[in-house]
Parts: sequence; C-alpha cells; structure tokens
Amino acid sequence: MTEVKATNVHWHDGEVSREDRNALLKQKGATLWFTGLSGSGKSTVAVALEKALMEKGHLCYRLDGDNIRLGINKNLGFSAEDRTENIRRIGEISKLFVDTGVIVLSSFVSPYRADRDIVRELHVAGDMDFIEVHVDVPLAVAEERDPKGLYKKARAGEIKNFTGIDDPYEAPLKPELVLNSHEQSLEEEVAVLLEMMTARGLI
Repeated sequence: MTEVKATNVHWHDGEVSREDRNALLKQKGATLWFTGLSGSGKSTVAVALEKALMEKGHLCYRLDGDNIRLGINKNLGFSAEDRTENIRRIGEISKLFVDTGVIVLSSFVSPYRADRDIVRELHVAGDMDFIEVHVDVPLAVAEERDPKGLYKKARAGEIKNFTGIDDPYEAPLKPELVLNSHEQSLEEEVAVLLEMMTARGLI
C-alpha cells in the first residue's frame, strides 16, 4: 500500500521554520503515542491530558482510532495489512501536526510493534519527538470494562481479527512511559504525563 506512485514531485521548503512555529506557540511540537488494548484507557487519558494542556495554554490535538476510521481511513479494515496502512497514515498526519508546533495525542491500539516502530522512525528521521506511552492493563481488566461491547462480540465470534482475542497485541519493549489505568487514578496519570512533558522541554 505504500508504493510510491507519484513521479516528478519535489519537497518545497518555505520561509517559516518549525522552530519559528514552536516559538510562536511557546511549546515544542511532539507526538505522544498511546498504545494498548481496547478498553485499556488510552482515549480516556488522552482526553484528560488534552483538557489539562489546553487549560495551561498549550495547543494540542487528539487523534483517536474510531475518529480517524470515520474519515481519512474509512476505506481500511482490520486485516494486518490494513492495520499497518492505518498506522502509517496516522504517523504521517502526526508528523504534520508536530511540524506546526502542535502537541499530538495519538490513541490507537496499534497492536504490531513493527508498525509503531515505523511511526517512531518517521519522527526520528524528521528530528521530531516521539513518545510511546503504553497504557498497560491485563486483558481480563480490559475485557471486564468492555466499554463498546467489542470483547463480548469477539468472544461470540461476531468480530474477527480482534486484538487480544484472535489477534495478538505486541507490547512495547522500551516505551518512554507506562501507565496502569487499573492501578492509577486518571488524575495521577495526567500528572505523570505533564511532569514528563515538562522534563522533556515540550511545555
């Protein structure tokens, strides 16, 4: 899916740099990539962090799995190939936001380590900050929460290729941060994230 088909295309530089945009916003653009099982609390913590950052005067934007699949990625399913393309596109979108100086909060199951590594490499190649946050809960906890009723459907065979049931979840080997939403309060998770972002000079 990532075959380059366009020819005779060239990058066009402008006269405003990423540093200029960062200075304008008084922050440093970066991608925080929240990964974990469905029901782990990725979107919940991203929503809370977005609100906390905005209250502190920081411009951020939240990319969420279902939201993206309702728009730019609505032509993709949940096969391994489609999941890879889904994450690749989101990685490129995240990069564009980071280049504008925006803090991106990307919440996606993104079950395959290789796909997340590709997104990391995209950022590293562009000298951009990529922070992998593993929202780590036991499968039993995620399945008990089951906010969308997806685990129940997967167990009944109504959904195929569902992560944690009949598709694997490959946990990050060296994430920048691990959150345990079954052991930490939402307020504690947000506080840890803000502390980490401050220490990294993003805010």
